[in-house]
Amino acid sequence: MKANKFAIFLSLTLLLFIFTGPASAGEDNSNVGTSVFDFLKIQAGARPMAMGGAFTGVADDESSLYYNPAGVTALEGKHFIAGYHNSIFDIQSGFLGYIHPVKPGHKLSFYANYLNYGTFDRTDADGNIIGDFSGGDLLMAASYAYEINPTTSVGATMKFIYEKIDEYSATGVAFDFGVKYLVGDYNRTTFGLMVQNLGTQLSTHIDDGDKESLPLLIRGGASSMPKGLPLLVAADLIYPTDNDVYFSVGAELLNVRPLYIRAGWTSFGDNYKTGDSSDDLAGFSVGIGVEYNKVQISYTVSPEAELGTSHRITFTGGI
Repeated sequence: MKANKFAIFLSLTLLLFIFTGPASAGEDNSNVGTSVFDFLKIQAGARPMAMGGAFTGVADDESSLYYNPAGVTALEGKHFIAGYHNSIFDIQSGFLGYIHPVKPGHKLSFYANYLNYGTFDRTDADGNIIGDFSGGDLLMAASYAYEINPTTSVGATMKFIYEKIDEYSATGVAFDFGVKYLVGDYNRTTFGLMVQNLGTQLSTHIDDGDKESLPLLIRGGASSMPKGLPLLVAADLIYPTDNDVYFSVGAELLNVRPLYIRAGWTSFGDNYKTGDSSDDLAGFSVGIGVEYNKVQISYTVSPEAELGTSHRITFTGGI
């Protein structure tokens, strides 16, 4: 009972912090672009992204490893996740994870996340091409989650970060902490909170360079399956320390199984627009999921205004 009260207190405290934070921050936010390892902000999983990234409160499948590690306690047995993301400018990333039951209500997980920037031309002082170079990021993580009681779960993740651009490299370490709470209405409503990327640089790209902050985020979210409707609806509020507060909403249609239809929107889409762009699709996303045996295959497309379009495909399931 005490643990349950503590989880509720923590949830309310973090929600209060989010709503009383710089929610009114404008376009002149002085912290924009001040963090390192930006790839940590690239969200994982086709299903969550189809729902606009509103997944902190949902957190009921393998993608929870990224959005709220507390959510994996609801999974039975061993599980895996494998995803591929074809982003803008030919940038590509992948996500691979494994979830292992330690004992009832306790899960130990491992995952890796990579980003490949592709190849760039190397030029001399006169602009002549003299070769090429590439860059990329790699994250290795271990996560532990356990169920405090039937309504409350918590999880924590430790992440090692490596980034290399040409011959320059940097490393870092970060931690995620999440909590998920189920409301007693036949588990139709859930709440989630997540502190993401709490950590530091271990080494910088330049010897003896100043260490910079990581892209710390605080995510609060809720999801519900309204009585009498074949829908899962969700909403998230995200406070990044290096940008303005934004929110996401999404929905998943459940009555056409084994097919799932998803759609979402995030206010972060305004960041994809350039100049006087009026691309109304920026921030929207749509996707589908198909179940076959123990595996679900999910696909999502996300327009990003003049920057291009992102495509994600993810395989999840039991082993």
